[in-house]
Amino acid sequence: MDFTLDRAMTEDELRAHLDSALTPALLMLTAHVTGDAGVLRTEWKPNRATLPASGLAPETDAEIRAFCLKRLAPYLSSQRDWAALPDDSLRESMCTWLMDENIEDAQALAAVAFTPDDSDPRGPEWNLDEIAPDSGLSAVVIGAGFSGLLAGLRLKQAGVPFTILEKSTNVGGTWYENSYPDCRTDVRSHIYTYSFVPHDWVTHFGRQQAIHEYLYNFAAKNGLLEHISFGTEVTATRWDESTSTWTIDTRTSDGVVGSAEAQIVVSAVGQLNRPMIPAVDGLDTFTGPVMHSAQWDHSIDFAGKRVVVIGTGASALQFAPAVAKEAEHVTIFQRSAPWLRSTPVLRQEIDPGERRLLTNLKHYRAYYRFSIFLPRLIGNLPAATVDPDFPPTEVSVSAANEALRVELTDYLTEQAGDRLDLLEQIMPDYPPAAKRIICDDGTWVATLKRDNVRLVSQAVQRIDKDGVWIGDEHVPADIILFGTGFKASEFLVPMTVTGIGGQDLHQTWGIDASAYLGITLPGYPNFFCMYGPNTNTVIHGNLVFFLECQAAYIISAVQMLAKGGHRSMALRPDVFTEYTDEVTKESAKRTWGWSKTHSWYQNAAGRSTIMWPLPARQYFERTSAVHDEDYHIH
Repeated sequence: MDFTLDRAMTEDELRAHLDSALTPALLMLTAHVTGDAGVLRTEWKPNRATLPASGLAPETDAEIRAFCLKRLAPYLSSQRDWAALPDDSLRESMCTWLMDENIEDAQALAAVAFTPDDSDPRGPEWNLDEIAPDSGLSAVVIGAGFSGLLAGLRLKQAGVPFTILEKSTNVGGTWYENSYPDCRTDVRSHIYTYSFVPHDWVTHFGRQQAIHEYLYNFAAKNGLLEHISFGTEVTATRWDESTSTWTIDTRTSDGVVGSAEAQIVVSAVGQLNRPMIPAVDGLDTFTGPVMHSAQWDHSIDFAGKRVVVIGTGASALQFAPAVAKEAEHVTIFQRSAPWLRSTPVLRQEIDPGERRLLTNLKHYRAYYRFSIFLPRLIGNLPAATVDPDFPPTEVSVSAANEALRVELTDYLTEQAGDRLDLLEQIMPDYPPAAKRIICDDGTWVATLKRDNVRLVSQAVQRIDKDGVWIGDEHVPADIILFGTGFKASEFLVPMTVTGIGGQDLHQTWGIDASAYLGITLPGYPNFFCMYGPNTNTVIHGNLVFFLECQAAYIISAVQMLAKGGHRSMALRPDVFTEYTDEVTKESAKRTWGWSKTHSWYQNAAGRSTIMWPLPARQYFERTSAVHDEDYHIH
């Protein structure tokens, strides 16, 4: 839901909903409107760990709200005249106050972290008809999820003809395909959105259906649906050096084979789109239903059934509690226990008064988002960084990592209570951030304590027609559920990508997928990836922000091609090698690269082709514009 001035909040309405206001956002809004940085008092600084809430005493929050109402009241009738942006000095003061210190990276990102209502500051400021009307440039985007829809919008805004090819029958990617019970994001709703497309979220953490609806409405509102060919899977792409075009081979859901041509290909197939089902001996002999979380069959009735859940990753922690409420018995097999982060509002709805403020009080949403987004961009990379002098172990890898381990351990200990036997099972045996830290509101351990739930810290050895085996014990099962994630490190499969000289991308990569900034590759001109290798974030950064960075870089590249009358651009091999060496070196310094525990962050050789190992600021700055000296341009 976009902000509209005809619904601007009055003084009486603000007073009526004042108790719902979160004071960090309200104070920054007040500073913005009044131009007075003095309202950002030291004693009113928020606790970064509790943002967007202040973490202050209730009486202090009440004092702040009353103060802000008094200061804002004279300005409410003139909301249409409020400045879109704070001046640089005021923004610097806000950033220092919010972060409780003057962090150089935070100051550098503060401007992009604040997006005013009804604005799109990173959209292309050029149009193909104006700069190169006879260029003949066209593009094919593969995938209509978060990244593909964004790429489509940017191409449309720039006037570049494009088609989006989507293998499913609807937009949304993983948010269309994954519909298992309680499926939701573990990133707060207001930053798991395009920065320039605000929405009236009902819950603090978006549910699958709501996220899919958001993406569908985005596509419909921006005229993208008519550019999408649904039920069309790309099987191969081939570069033709003589014509400087890509040929894209396709197959529809009913088997019709076709092809398309374009000068530019944007692969937006994502990382979480190919389910990973372990090759367990005897799986094909099981006579009951078997399904992966991404292939949920809603016709299956769990009532009175014995269910086996294999895997304890993020998806299993969402669907298993729901299944346990219906099934007769659930046995959960975990390879390694996940670290959990206390997130009390994980399944809660946003207070109705707070939603009124977010949609009706100008700039409140922008500062609410800013108070979540900026700390998330900065994150806590030191807590995932190895200190050789610590010394690092599989317990913790640095003083900051140890502090995080203590915090997370205390939460698990509190959750287990007097169940010391359970505590031993749920306590991870690897340093925090070596694997994904999962948001939790107490539901997981409460589920494990249920009388009809058993947690087994062993791998399933084999499966027969009516159950699974662990050692000499047979566990009878009527249904087997896999919460084993995706083949995240197998990029761009199953399609083939053939570049200059007939080189095959998957052969070039082997198991070590890499792309410059996750976007471009030597030998594959005019081929761009979104959400490509090493662009995921773990304890710092934000995925949608990274997607916006990638879209900005790609559009900059298209502009360079068009404006210069060029046919192709191919990354220089030396630029690629230097970048790959840097990422490899930096990944080895991070917990996920150092620890021997296995996770989807790693490929079969234990190397991370998934995570971005550097500060988010570096990604933002390096993707802000294409540098033509990095490419062979023809």
